[in-house]
Amino acid sequence: MNTRAAVVQGVGGCVPPRSVDNNELSTRLDTTDEWIRERLGIARRHVADGISTVDLAVEAGARALEMAGGRFGALDVVLLATTTPDRLCPASAPEVASRLGYTGIAAFDVNAVCAGFVHALATGNALIRGHMADRVLVIGADVFTTLVDPGDRLTASIFGDGAGALVLRAGTPDEPGAVRAFDLGSDGSAVAAVEVPGGGARDRLGMPLANQRPYLVMDGPVVFQRAVREMTASSKRVLDKAGWDVESVRRFVPHQANIRIIHDVAGKLGIGPERVVANIEDVGNTVAASIPLALADAHDTGRLAAGDRVLMTSIGAGLAWGSAVLTWPELHGKARL
Repeated sequence: MNTRAAVVQGVGGCVPPRSVDNNELSTRLDTTDEWIRERLGIARRHVADGISTVDLAVEAGARALEMAGGRFGALDVVLLATTTPDRLCPASAPEVASRLGYTGIAAFDVNAVCAGFVHALATGNALIRGHMADRVLVIGADVFTTLVDPGDRLTASIFGDGAGALVLRAGTPDEPGAVRAFDLGSDGSAVAAVEVPGGGARDRLGMPLANQRPYLVMDGPVVFQRAVREMTASSKRVLDKAGWDVESVRRFVPHQANIRIIHDVAGKLGIGPERVVANIEDVGNTVAASIPLALADAHDTGRLAAGDRVLMTSIGAGLAWGSAVLTWPELHGKARL
């Protein structure tokens, strides 16, 4: 039996300073504050302006490391979950690691879109449990507004930019902060449900594409249906793997897709609204940053306490989904300034 576990030692988050509320959007789009709030549960979102994915990732990572005790040891790996790297080549994680003061260590990107952070967290967990690393920094960061058609009232209302991070260290499964189980999955037959079709290798090769626009294309009804179905099923599977019943979950932290998806998944799981962590009203859907940014905000507002059982679940383009469970550690300091 493996007595080694990945244990959370720090959390950090950040968003760009520029905030765009619904009223500002309504001045250029056929929408209203009431329509966005009712359908999506969003009042405002933060938009990168002269700030890149790497910039946000470095800031969130630095805050998580500071909470963990600064340079708490020889960091072994930096994992960056992102769909919006600063460059198509190379990956952004090595630059993030370098700017944080770590050179010569492993650093790589993980792309599972909105499910990216859970997939990166699973990778970090596996590296620690497999004795390939003792300390891992896992970051989710996206400036997804760069992939959104500014004239599309739905997607322009949904997405915001941001970053969130967790520091993991090697520990034991019975510690507060220990990551307990994962459930990961995908369905590539639904790739067209949500995609950015233009700009990739197929486009550059001149291969046939139904749509070559470099903006997000989303089939809203299909995405809603699959999100609710897969996040609910994945949550149940990961709870079974951990040997937890849903009543023992203190905090449910879903991907902040939209408020109706959040409520539907929680309702199907039998989780009351008092246990749901949601910050979508203030930040929108921040893609790979969604779950760690929600954890950072929940920590800062006192909604997470040492020993709390936490269930996280997500789904993103691909389709790819992932869920994880952990117990929350005792952490001190602010995750977001």
